[in-house]
Amino acid sequence: MKNKFFVILLISALPICVHAQQIQFALLKYSGGGDWYNDVHSLKNLAEFCNKNLQTDISTEYVVVESGSPEIFNYPFVYLTGHGNIIFNDAEAENLRKYLISGGFLFINDDFGLDPYIRVSMKKVFPELEFIELPYTHPVYHQKYEFKNGIPKIHEHDGKPAQAFGIFYEGRMIAFYNYETDLGDGWDDVHKDPEDVRQKALQMGANVIQYIFMLSSPN
Repeated sequence: MKNKFFVILLISALPICVHAQQIQFALLKYSGGGDWYNDVHSLKNLAEFCNKNLQTDISTEYVVVESGSPEIFNYPFVYLTGHGNIIFNDAEAENLRKYLISGGFLFINDDFGLDPYIRVSMKKVFPELEFIELPYTHPVYHQKYEFKNGIPKIHEHDGKPAQAFGIFYEGRMIAFYNYETDLGDGWDDVHKDPEDVRQKALQMGANVIQYIFMLSSPN
């Protein structure tokens, strides 16, 4: 029997209602020229992995939402990926801020080269907040799967260590950012990653899902 799971939502502008019904991931479409549409199978594969291993009920069909659209409030988990520039205008930044404050969650995937752009863009959304590197003791590394040494290295990129960052609002992590590792490519099935590497990427993604939706570990 599948676990029922719940999301604690901060209800302010527009509440996101999830409760125990099937949820659906969303892919964020943004301006600036970056390839927001990259890794087309990532969310489908992550949903399938979570459904199998966490006993969740996540739709394997994701939707595309724009950062300034009210439709974003229908989706508790929004995925942002790409290699290049990201621009949020004032209205988009304000909408994204309201979404995240209201209980939404943003997963940011560095597909290589994203870092200088996402930091500027998120600073427009939350000028008062910073990305905080997650220590190895953070619960996101100790859910269904154990990552005692932090986020796994999936792709070499610049050869720098893999890092994970969070943005926290009133004690709640509202955004997760993987840097110099590219979990999304590991979730996808077109990059011919070794199976053990793909599994690590999917397991880390499942840990994030379990952490943000407060799922109990399946038996």
